Amino acid sequence: MRFYELRAKIEGISEKMLSQTLRTLVRDGLVLRTVTPTTPPQVSYALTDLGQGITEPLQALSDWIRDHANAILAAQAAHEQQGD
Repeated sequence: MRFYELRAKIEGISEKMLSQTLRTLVRDGLVLRTVTPTTPPQVSYALTDLGQGITEPLQALSDWIRDHANAILAAQAAHEQQGD
């Protein structure tokens, strides 16, 4: 995907944060950055095999958070009421 395609898919992320995150993911070997020598240069991003390997565990975590969101929010509210 191109940078702006990613930004459109990820709601609420700034260009700066997306850029920083992509640099980190490329450095960590999870994302491949490809530059096509055109005018202007086209840059695209894709998951590496390593990155593909983490999609299932991340999806499971995301599902768990979604399923327990109400309990998490209730715990946060209770904590804030205690005035910690």
